[in-house]
Amino acid sequence: MSLVRNLALMLIEKYGKEFTTDFEVNKKVVEKYVKFYSKSLRNMVAGYITSYMRKLDRVGEGEEGGGGQS
Repeated sequence: MSLVRNLALMLIEKYGKEFTTDFEVNKKVVEKYVKFYSKSLRNMVAGYITSYMRKLDRVGEGEEGGGGQS
């Protein structure tokens, strides 16, 4: 699993602006930059990137909200 995580983080570091929270879009972006012989490995990397981007999105929304408990 560390191979998937390391590859995903490397791709996010280099091409972060192209990734979204949509798995299908991320799958195409991953395929654009890395040629995989295994569809399942490509999907695992795209899935990790998707969950990572969703997590970043949730954190960003939480900071902007400002409402809640005092």
